[in-house]
Amino acid sequence: MPKHRLDMYTEDSDEALTARLKCDDASALETLFNRHYKPLCHYCALFTRDFAAAEEIVADLFIKIWDNRHSSDILNVKGYLFLSIRNLSLNFLQKKKNPVDSIEDITIAQHVLQDMNTPFSVLSGREANKRILTMIDLLPERQREVLLMSKIDAIDKHTIAQVLGISVRTVETTLYQAIRQLRNQLKIS
Repeated sequence: MPKHRLDMYTEDSDEALTARLKCDDASALETLFNRHYKPLCHYCALFTRDFAAAEEIVADLFIKIWDNRHSSDILNVKGYLFLSIRNLSLNFLQKKKNPVDSIEDITIAQHVLQDMNTPFSVLSGREANKRILTMIDLLPERQREVLLMSKIDAIDKHTIAQVLGISVRTVETTLYQAIRQLRNQLKIS
């Protein structure tokens, strides 16, 4: 039985897929999209605090990649995607003045979907999540960004360093400082 074209591309590197884009290969774009959509949405939502807007921003990025496939040379695809999403998210925030509390809704939805949770544990989880998110919001911007990328999106420290344009050691130090500050805040409250 012949393999579906998308199945053939699952083993290809991101860079190989971008090379296929230049040959108008829509399946390569779809593979990139499927591979990076979810982590990009979560990363974008860290900035926008609106998961629906994050999904739209990520989809728009892939449309731009397709539209510019002949004229762009992307050397590090993952770094490019995360840096682009960061910039597009910041642009979105500049255009929109009122913040939306949507990251909390994502976390709460994960708890609600678990069948084993009692109403009490769901409410307790919401309160704990809200408290932790409030504490995370109090962190300096760089600490908050590194912490969320590392712990929420499970992005490795080398990719974080590339995306943010800092050294791996700086990522490690910043992450350590953020976790230490959160622990101190949790002890106080």
